Amino acid sequence: MTVEGTTERVLRLLALLQRRASWTAAELSAELGVTDRSVRRDVERLRALGYPVHAAPGVGGGYQLGAGTRLPPLLLDDEEAIATAVSLRLASGGTVAGAGEAALRALAKLDQVMPPRLRAEVRAVHGATDTLVGPGVEIDAELLVTLARACRDAVRVRFRYAARGGDERERTVEPVRMVTTGRRWYLMAWDTDRDDWRTFRLDRMREVTATTWRFRPREHPDPVAYVQQSVTGAPYRYVARVRLHAPPARVRELVPPQVGRVEDDRDGWCVLVAGGDNLDWLAVHVARLGIEAEILDPPELREAAARLARRIAAMAGPA
Repeated sequence: MTVEGTTERVLRLLALLQRRASWTAAELSAELGVTDRSVRRDVERLRALGYPVHAAPGVGGGYQLGAGTRLPPLLLDDEEAIATAVSLRLASGGTVAGAGEAALRALAKLDQVMPPRLRAEVRAVHGATDTLVGPGVEIDAELLVTLARACRDAVRVRFRYAARGGDERERTVEPVRMVTTGRRWYLMAWDTDRDDWRTFRLDRMREVTATTWRFRPREHPDPVAYVQQSVTGAPYRYVARVRLHAPPARVRELVPPQVGRVEDDRDGWCVLVAGGDNLDWLAVHVARLGIEAEILDPPELREAAARLARRIAAMAGPA
């Protein structure tokens, strides 16, 4: 077999190992149309390139691609290459400090090795796409790593935290999970001072330190649901509950999860729970949904809706 043929077969072997967790030598031989001995030689070639291919002996053994200490060239099919390029472009405008620049560097490297036809398709997608995303708060990547390790290793974290009013105090927590809404990052953790679950915004944390104090993980609520409930209601002066005559799925399409929580109700209705410091603002946002609505709480919101209706009627003028 020529060198070109051997190289092509090695790349096919790599693609097979990336596709599935484990292969037997017989399965790889059948897929590649070669002998077991050729498979063993090609595995050695991959190892020489830096790919850690693990081999387990015996009848139930096989080959498995492991995680290595250095990054060899990636092998991507057309769909994977386009998806990776588009994702990197989106990541370039993300909320992790430095990640945007790193994503652009990775995108430039990927662009250099793409076939011309794929490069043209990716550029067509980029050229025809704009991103409508509000400004997010950048988070230092080192902070994310510190909190992620603390969640993984179940160690307490100490930091200074600024409340909404600006007061700052030291907190010690047992972290469980980070949750991002796309614009902001939150940490769900057990607050050892208040002896309860809390949600903390990462951009309000300072002097974050992982301690050596290990904790036993507790039973905890679903992190995504808990953070959503916290950010849509708890921090605000008013929490509105409004029945809407629409399926929950339709309302969830209109209301981002960081803005409001949608609960199932009966007879084709659902309940929207959203927080705000201004009743007029809440009334406007409920009205602009364009859905039949019934205000449940608070009573002051009904008064704000009535004021809004009078203003709109006055703007429309006499019939």
